This record gives sequence, structure tokens and C-alpha cells, in this order.
Amino acid sequence: QVRLVESGGGLVPAGGSLRLSCAASGSFSSINAMGWYRQAPGKQRESVASITKSGISNYANSVKGRFTISRDNAKNTVYLQMNNLNAEDTAIYYCNCFANSDGVLRIYWGQGTQVTVSS
Repeated sequence: QVRLVESGGGLVPAGGSLRLSCAASGSFSSINAMGWYRQAPGKQRESVASITKSGISNYANSVKGRFTISRDNAKNTVYLQMNNLNAEDTAIYYCNCFANSDGVLRIYWGQGTQVTVSS
């Protein structure tokens, strides 16, 4: 089993920045891709950014140029640096990962962290 714990959310004014962190712990042999999703009130969960184990990243068009995803494989941690935030970025942010546990590759999710951008 893999446990993901997010941190770093909060209230920030428009134009501000936040850095989210997500640390994986538990019993696993490897972690492959990691990523961030978000869900705004009344909307479906959407992908924000993802990063492979080798560091190749992808971003949603809405955050390109403002958000940066990175990871520290030694710490099993993924980060999301969010700059120039706007009200549309308000959502619960969830991290996920694909991890190999007991010989099976599964997807795991964190509990989420609230990001609120005040306009």
C-alpha cells in the first residue's frame, strides 16, 4: 500500500504563489509517474500536471507557463510550484502516483489540499 500526503495549500491573493508538496510512504518497490489533479466546486476533476520518473513533464494548457511540477525521487515526493495564481485556480488539489506494490502496478491518490485564490 502507498499513502500520499499533500501539504502546502492555503489562501493566497490573485497573482500570488503557492508550492504544494506530496510525499509517498508505505510499502512499494517503485514509483513511476506522479501527478497533480484538481477539482473545483461543481466541476469534474482535471489533470493539472504530471511527471515521469525520469523527469518528463506535461501540463494542462490552463497552467502552462505558470505552474512547474518537479519531483525528488530519493524522497518519493512530488512538488507543484504555482505562480501568478488566479481565481480559476481555486480547487482541491490531489496528487497521485503509479506505484508497484506486491508486484502490482496501481494508482494511488492523496486526500487533497485546498487552494483558494482571492480576487
